[in-house]
Parts: sequence; C-alpha cells; structure tokens
Amino acid sequence: QVQLIESGGGLVQAGASLRLSCAASGRTFTRYAMGWFRQAPGKEREFVTAINWSGERIYYADSVKGRFTISRDNSKNTVYLQMNGLKPEDTAVYYCAGRNYVASMSAADYAYWGQGTQVTVSS
Repeated sequence: QVQLIESGGGLVQAGASLRLSCAASGRTFTRYAMGWFRQAPGKEREFVTAINWSGERIYYADSVKGRFTISRDNSKNTVYLQMNGLKPEDTAVYYCAGRNYVASMSAADYAYWGQGTQVTVSS
C-alpha cells in the first residue's frame, strides 16, 4: 500500500511558476511509476505527465509540453512537477498517482492516488 500526499499548490498570476511535490509513504517507491493528472471544474480528469520507475521514460500532455517538468527523487520518495509559464487554463486540482513500474497516460491504470492540490492561475 502506498499513500501519496501532494503539496505546493496555490494561487498565482499567469506566467508564474509553481512546483508541486508528491511524497510517498512506504519503502517500495522505486517500484512505482508516477503520474500527475488534473481536473478542472466540470471537466474530466486529464493526464498531465508521467515518469517510469527509473526516470528514464517520461511522457507529457501536449498542452504542457515545454512548460512543465516531472522529476523524481527516489532517495526522498518524492516526485515533483515544476510548472512554468502557467496559464489560466492550467487551473485545476492536481493529483499525483502511482502504479507498478511502467508509466501510463491513462488514469484507470493507476492504483494509488493523492488527495489533490489546488492550482489557480489568474489572468
């Protein structure tokens, strides 16, 4: 069992940066691929980015490519989402998620989820 706790959300102006963190409990963090998803009001949860267990494979949604960067520090059981050049359309609750080894862009593939952290970008 893995527990995930996100932090780092907030209210920023367009063009600003934020870094989200997702801390995982347990000693098997290195087994897990980690993903970030987001859900805006009235919309379905959507894929943002994912990283496999070793960090060698990374995927990004087209909407965030070039602006967002995912990384992980297995010594700290933490995955990060660096968000630069934020836009109002990035406003959403951001969730981190975990699954065994292989990264996926499908939310249905992830077994473990955090509680979410709100990111609000004003224009």
